[in-house]
Amino acid sequence: MKILLDMNLSPAWVPILQQAGFEVFHRSELGAADAPDAELFSWDREQGAIVFTHDMDFGTLLALTGAEAPSVFQIRTYDMTPAVLGNRAIQLLRRFESQLNAGALVVADELKERVRLLPLVR
Repeated sequence: MKILLDMNLSPAWVPILQQAGFEVFHRSELGAADAPDAELFSWDREQGAIVFTHDMDFGTLLALTGAEAPSVFQIRTYDMTPAVLGNRAIQLLRRFESQLNAGALVVADELKERVRLLPLVR
């Protein structure tokens, strides 16, 4: 699975996810840090990548556009460090891999998760 880490996540996530077998890029490697989210979505769609983010705007963007891609994996916690959430994130990415590959929004915190298939507006 190919994953693009959003700017709001530390590049420290890259080696953690790579060691788990994912192909991972950090948004800082791909262009301007202030590029609009629509540009990120376009890259992800072209590359077949999943957006891994802490940003709540991505769910809204998916809903407003009715997009079928890219998939978004969103963690909603205060502490977003790989030391705290690495194992849980890896577990969830593997658990929901088929949904993410098909087009989904996965929202998780420390205790629970929710999956919605894309497009969000049906």
